[in-house]
Amino acid sequence: MTVMEQVHQTTARRPSAAAVTAAAYLMLVLLGLMMGVLGGFQHSWYLRPFPISAVGWVVLLAMACYGAGRAMRGRLAALAPGAGWMAITLIWLGGSPEGDVVIANDLAGYVYLYGGLIAILAAVLLSPSGGGAWLLTQGPYGPRPAEPPSH
Repeated sequence: MTVMEQVHQTTARRPSAAAVTAAAYLMLVLLGLMMGVLGGFQHSWYLRPFPISAVGWVVLLAMACYGAGRAMRGRLAALAPGAGWMAITLIWLGGSPEGDVVIANDLAGYVYLYGGLIAILAAVLLSPSGGGAWLLTQGPYGPRPAEPPSH
């Protein structure tokens, strides 16, 4: 077996960078889905009068979104678990003909729902931007003027 054949076999077994990235984003969305399922049913525990479980789920969601954004160095990665959480949460908000809902119209429900949305927004905004600063890129009026050389 020649060296070129060995290199070809080695590279043929490795997944592409796009496939690994897609799998990572899929796992982040699944993490958000799982957090939405568990949090939807477990957010209403109180330490009277404080909805301790709802606050805990909001903190966990914020940490998961922010951690994903920091680990993958992009805001889209921070949004991925949040998108999964939002998808399940929207399902839980819908009532059935019998009138059952998972997220009730009480303090714990409001903290879980609105706190989760604020946590996702904060995590996305605090995560690093994958493409650099948008103010420093070329705009519609031409390139940014060159800086004079420093001595």
